[in-house]
Formats: sequence, structure tokens, C-alpha cells
Amino acid sequence: MHRALGYLHARLIQLRDETGQGTVEYVALILLVALVMAGVIAAMKGFKTDQGQALGDAILNKIRAAVDKVEF
Repeated sequence: MHRALGYLHARLIQLRDETGQGTVEYVALILLVALVMAGVIAAMKGFKTDQGQALGDAILNKIRAAVDKVEF
């Protein structure tokens, strides 16, 4: 009986597939960064200053350029 349960356990472990695990982790990391960026943007809504407007525009332009290069 013990041998049969050991065999069954080994077969179940072999059936586990970790393909795509890295993709899931990268997606979670990207979502975390997006959440932090959204929080920073929400926190900055109350400020009435143009300091950093040029930096913000430069970042947005770089993001748009990177997204435009992506091909599916």
C-alpha cells in the first residue's frame, strides 16, 4: 500500500506544470508598478504647479514610443 501511494504521489508531482510561471510573476510586477504610478498621480492631483510638467511629458512620450514599437 505504501509503495502504491508513493507511486501515486510521484505521478501527481509529474503532472504539475510550471510553464508560464515567470510570465505570471512579470505581470504581477508590472501591475504593482502601475498601481504605484497611479497612486503617485492621484496624490499629485492636488498640487497646482507646473514644475515637472516637462519631465512628465518626456516620460509619457517615452512610454508611448515604447508601446508603439510593440507588435503582436
